[in-house]
Amino acid sequence: MWETAGRSVFKDQRTLSFDYVPPKLVHREAQMKKLIMLYRPVVESNFAQNAVLTGSVGTGKTATAKRFCMDLKDYAEKRQKAVDWVLVNCRQRNSESAVVLQIVNHFQPNFPDRGFSITEMLRILRKDLEKRKVHLLVVLDEADMLLKRAGSDIIYKLTRFGEEKVESKELVSLMLISQKNVFDMLDASSTSTFKRTNTVEFGKYTTEELRDIVDQRALLALQDDAIDKDSVDLIAEVSSEWGDARFAIEILEKAGMLADEEGSARINVEHVRAAKAEAYSSVTESKLTGLDQHQKLALLAISRASKGKAYIMTGEAEKAYKVACEEYDEKARAHTAFWGLMKDLDALGVVSAKKSGPGISGKTTVITLLDIPAKVLEQKVRQMLDDE
Repeated sequence: MWETAGRSVFKDQRTLSFDYVPPKLVHREAQMKKLIMLYRPVVESNFAQNAVLTGSVGTGKTATAKRFCMDLKDYAEKRQKAVDWVLVNCRQRNSESAVVLQIVNHFQPNFPDRGFSITEMLRILRKDLEKRKVHLLVVLDEADMLLKRAGSDIIYKLTRFGEEKVESKELVSLMLISQKNVFDMLDASSTSTFKRTNTVEFGKYTTEELRDIVDQRALLALQDDAIDKDSVDLIAEVSSEWGDARFAIEILEKAGMLADEEGSARINVEHVRAAKAEAYSSVTESKLTGLDQHQKLALLAISRASKGKAYIMTGEAEKAYKVACEEYDEKARAHTAFWGLMKDLDALGVVSAKKSGPGISGKTTVITLLDIPAKVLEQKVRQMLDDE
């Protein structure tokens, strides 16, 4: 059975995992540069440093932190300095003891998960660090989950880790990752150890940036020529509403799986639409049922004209709209009114209607289905029209 499954579009699907960190992060050079500036004293002066990474979901915070930590460790080794790092997901470990236990487990994987107080575990951690003569960068991912449940006492203890002994080396640096403003959640003592200027902000990715990210992952994950440019463009387009790279990568993987399921050697735009609908369908039944008769007819026309295409022109959509109106005994609206229907559908997020850009001759509007395969959408709209 495995032998008859056919050749997969994937060559290394692992590179589409959320845990995978590429050798180079696309469009996060500015954030990497700031982190290098902030943490350089850790290597060059044995000086502890703290920072906060903030931004919405899918903006590359965790991936950037991991890539930076790997690079920092390599940089330190080249300078004969010992720097290590550990990442704790505070959504999974949202108590002080659970966080400290995972940090201790970094050096002692078999350390018992109960029977020791936080103070005792921190003392054991200190001995491990002193024995290894290593500076540890602790990354607390989704730190707001820890702060919300346990408060900021553990943050204070970790940032003051080097003050227990006179003239002792600073052994621990801290990096907090959060979608929320953690400064509003820290008490005065903990806030004093952070500088607001040590905040690294991650904005949402633009359509162009998402396209580059999808291109990079496609090169890593897929066979040669296993995806066409239109499909890459469409993944970037449908992900751009959220600026979310995770969502774009998830769509790429699901589209590849759908191509394999069909026995197709290449991912096409219909695979992308189906993957989008499966991953996160923002076209709900309520959106469609809220359309009036001519909006439905326009959407039916777009779905028919879009089969197998990443986008269509206004002229193609309007021609198909006139045919649909004849089919349902409706008088087609004039060009200006039809353009109004396009704007309505665009505002609802059902389609994207944008002025054409480079590569398309003349000035026209490019219409793209974002959320659902053209074939599926046609069936849904036809059913709604037939039921009226």
